[in-house]
Amino acid sequence: MLSYRHSFHAGNHADVVKHIVQSLIIESLKQKDKAFVYHDTHSGAGRYDLSDDHAEKTGEYKQGIGQIWQRDDAPEALAPYINTIRSINDGDELRFYPGSPKVGRTLLRDQDRAMFTELHPTDFPLLLQEFRGDRQVKMFKEDGYARLKASLPPKERRGVVLIDPPYELKHEYQDVVDAMGESVERWATGTYAIWYPVVYRKNVDLITQGLEKLGIRKILQIELGVAPDSEERGMTASGMIVINPPWTLEQQMKEILPWLQTIIAPETGHQLVQWVVSE
Repeated sequence: MLSYRHSFHAGNHADVVKHIVQSLIIESLKQKDKAFVYHDTHSGAGRYDLSDDHAEKTGEYKQGIGQIWQRDDAPEALAPYINTIRSINDGDELRFYPGSPKVGRTLLRDQDRAMFTELHPTDFPLLLQEFRGDRQVKMFKEDGYARLKASLPPKERRGVVLIDPPYELKHEYQDVVDAMGESVERWATGTYAIWYPVVYRKNVDLITQGLEKLGIRKILQIELGVAPDSEERGMTASGMIVINPPWTLEQQMKEILPWLQTIIAPETGHQLVQWVVSE
């Protein structure tokens, strides 16, 4: 099933949280000179035009990146993320928003590399167009989990995997758990960043409880909500579950999330940074 199109939701509050966490992990990896790999299992189109019909139909970006990208009171740790957005826009006009592949690629150094996987027949050609000729990027029109399995462990032995499935089907929550069981067995020291939506809280619990049962250590959960949990509203929150997070990530997000909430959802929002499993 490939009906989900991220172009309707690009730049919304969920993207903001996801890409902040992504950028903080990559910046942490850059503290050492040794090369690393950035692996994106569900890449999407690479960048999104916020003036097109999809983005304008929902207008979700207006309550996400549109609220924060030009603020002068943003926490310092957000600078790399914000700069990726400024780099593809002209002046004060917010026309384009980078997908996770573009965020990741913009932050890489010359010695690092990226792997992008996308199955959608419309999005994959756009991904190819965005990164064609880039020698630090390899792209695959394959199942993201199959490509991940085939690629681990990476030759660099350092890196991060971003897992951002559409969750169109209920079994996709268990798919994440299964993929992590196989991946951590192959590459125990890698960082894995799993995005999740909160539509039904029980589905998020399937992931956290499933990971606990695998016996994996060092699992950090980060979440920003814009409304209380509800089975009638659609997505009310989203978050990231990070396996083997950088030691700085917990404190950084404890400083960033309160600032984000006051801007995006001051009255109805909530925030969470907690260990699902500690060391």
